Amino acid sequence: MNDQVESVKPIVTVPLFPRLERMLVELLQSLNPEDWEKQTLAPKWKVKDVAAHLLDTALRGVSMARDGLSYEASNFTSNVELALFINRLNQEGVSFYCRLSPAVLISMMEVASKLLSEFHASLDPYVTSPFAVSWAGEERSANWFNTAREFTERWHHQQQIRLAVDRPGIMTPEFYHPVLDCFMRALPFTYRTRTAKAGTYAQFNVSGECGGSWYLYRDGQRWRLIQAPLGEKVSDTTIPQEIAWRIFTKGIDRESAQRQVQVSGDTDLGLHILMMISIVA
Repeated sequence: MNDQVESVKPIVTVPLFPRLERMLVELLQSLNPEDWEKQTLAPKWKVKDVAAHLLDTALRGVSMARDGLSYEASNFTSNVELALFINRLNQEGVSFYCRLSPAVLISMMEVASKLLSEFHASLDPYVTSPFAVSWAGEERSANWFNTAREFTERWHHQQQIRLAVDRPGIMTPEFYHPVLDCFMRALPFTYRTRTAKAGTYAQFNVSGECGGSWYLYRDGQRWRLIQAPLGEKVSDTTIPQEIAWRIFTKGIDRESAQRQVQVSGDTDLGLHILMMISIVA
């Protein structure tokens, strides 16, 4: 292992939570009856389904992490088992909260958003979270990473609603760049089955004002996400910011995405990022 390699820094999202949640409530308050029934990028979910999901996961997350509520045994032997479990809980939550009227759902969302924001603000960011970020291949994650993961969930689902009802998205550097930075933490896990010469790196860029560059370094027999380029570059991939979040949340098919992605160097290595999914289910 190269001890001189500088790893990437923690992502700070706690200060952004209350404002993102306020934007969500204001968005829902602005919807007309027809908007609630519009289809989102999630094939099985309309706008009301996504809103119900956001309400459910906020309340469920605080209940489990803050209050120690346990739903059932969670000794999962694989990420597939975990995903199936999460999918079931998600669908149960959506089915339940979709029974509410939009007005009641919004009122409950105001409460849930406040609870969620306050809970994440109360955490020591460097203490181990009760939830590991499984899509990054971690068995243990610091609170800051789980908080950032939750932030990406809240951001991308709100973005799905905004896209469905033709409202301006939250495509600003302040909010979108931390989402991208968090998504990119899945790179080492995504590339675990790919090899390259030790001491080389692959570069991944998201174009646009919200984007940036990330460097995946081959450190011996493993990949590491590093702060700055080091060694010989073997591939360089650029993704437009408009589709980056959709790639990593299953919101665009790989063929359509690949037509908009540019790669130089090792094409197969560079395009493997299109396999990356930075959500659990």
